[in-house]
Amino acid sequence: MKRITAFLKLDLQKLILIVNILCVSCLFIISISVVNFVIKEQLMENALSTNQKYASKVAVSTDLYMKDMMQEMAYSANILGENFSNNNIIQSELHRLKFQSNNFNTVSVLDNTAHIKALEPIQFKYNAHKEYRTAGVTESLKRKQTYISPPYKSISNNLIVLMSQPIWSTEKKYLGMLTGSIHLQQKNFINKILSGSYSYKKSYMYVIDQNSHIIFHPDTSRIGQDIRENTGLQYMKQHKSGSIHLVNTKGIKNLAGFEHIPSVNWIVVSQQPTEELLQQANQIIYKTAIGIFIFYLLMFLAIWKITHYISSPLHGLAQMASALNQPDTDDQIRKVNPWYFEVMRFRTALLFSSKKFKDKVFELNQHINTDPLTNLFNRRGMQLYLKELKKLNTEFAVLMIDVDHFKQVNDQWGHDQGDQVLITLAALIKSNFREHDICCRLGGEEFAVLMLSAEHDDVNKAAERLRVTMETTRFNHIDAVTISIGIAYYPNDALDIKEVFKIADNRLYQAKNQGRNQIC
Repeated sequence: MKRITAFLKLDLQKLILIVNILCVSCLFIISISVVNFVIKEQLMENALSTNQKYASKVAVSTDLYMKDMMQEMAYSANILGENFSNNNIIQSELHRLKFQSNNFNTVSVLDNTAHIKALEPIQFKYNAHKEYRTAGVTESLKRKQTYISPPYKSISNNLIVLMSQPIWSTEKKYLGMLTGSIHLQQKNFINKILSGSYSYKKSYMYVIDQNSHIIFHPDTSRIGQDIRENTGLQYMKQHKSGSIHLVNTKGIKNLAGFEHIPSVNWIVVSQQPTEELLQQANQIIYKTAIGIFIFYLLMFLAIWKITHYISSPLHGLAQMASALNQPDTDDQIRKVNPWYFEVMRFRTALLFSSKKFKDKVFELNQHINTDPLTNLFNRRGMQLYLKELKKLNTEFAVLMIDVDHFKQVNDQWGHDQGDQVLITLAALIKSNFREHDICCRLGGEEFAVLMLSAEHDDVNKAAERLRVTMETTRFNHIDAVTISIGIAYYPNDALDIKEVFKIADNRLYQAKNQGRNQIC
């Protein structure tokens, strides 16, 4: 019941305001949700595409660079094959190969028994009589062809990748190999190629070899790490290029783009932490939300202004509907501008209702304040006028009128005839006094007139005129009917109106005691 009562207290303007707030709030929440979804999806899509394109660009560049390196090594291997017994030429060619491009950390020539014949830079010491059968060297001797090793620990405990070219004599006899080592944890050609990689919002690039080990990473401590636990690794191995959502070995979600380097089957990965990107998205959404909020606030104010303009006539008419008893209500209703159909219909209906209401009130007032037999005011109606007269401090005379021997009329001629006497007397009273004098029937055969005059002569003349008229009026089969009148004045006789009536009543009885049919 309390909820229903509270709901019924809502007026149209408040209801529209609540609906406006709900609608605008829902629109704002939906808009922000859509913007949040669209922006984040678009940013992630753009990030995946950008990372894939960048990884592809780096992979192509790296592939071309490595092919050039292998071609350069192949050229040197041909020269060395023709001069394998000339140590000066070998050392000179190694020096050129090392320092012309500086792609390798070290370059060396080994014979087919894994003994080092020459090494650059020359400051690195080696034992010419010792076999250097590291993992890369052993595999190169075994394959006797161009070979790029996976990362492994060298004799000097460096993590390296070994690139080798076989050396053949002019008679196609395998003499040994030319090697170039890349120290992964030091400056190398991969660093050089990737040195231009961007790091926007903590994005970074790394390279994975064919055995799922990192051979390049901005964090050098991760070089050589096995990343088989990376959730996107299998997908990247199965596809030559693409983009993927993945979780790295540290459990961090990333947006990654990747591309294979065909010459070595390494994978270049460009990735960005998803959380970093979403933080960027949140900043965009926050700024967008402020803009949308301002827009919706302005829209709300505009809608509220319009709805207020629309609802104001109805609101005003609704308030006037509860004040139909006020005298100026009709004028207020007419002042409402019926600028749309519903208001015009409501105003017309309200004016019609107001008229019917006032007519009904007047009719009820007539019933309440009027004596039904004589149509004169009753005591209640007389009291209303007395209040106004006292409020306005108006002087007036009270005439108390009583029919002489009225009981005999009723007993002898019946109540119907008695009622006819009372009706006739009432008509005579109304015609004898002025329109603004108040004529009343107090009950039975007793009447009263409030004559708005303090002049004794005028009052006495009016009272005498009524007495004579009544005395000379004839009724069927009834002898002359007379009246007695007692007069008192306000405020001359008393300041209390009740006392004035009491004086007039006493004078009426005095007239009766003195023989009736007279004025006292």
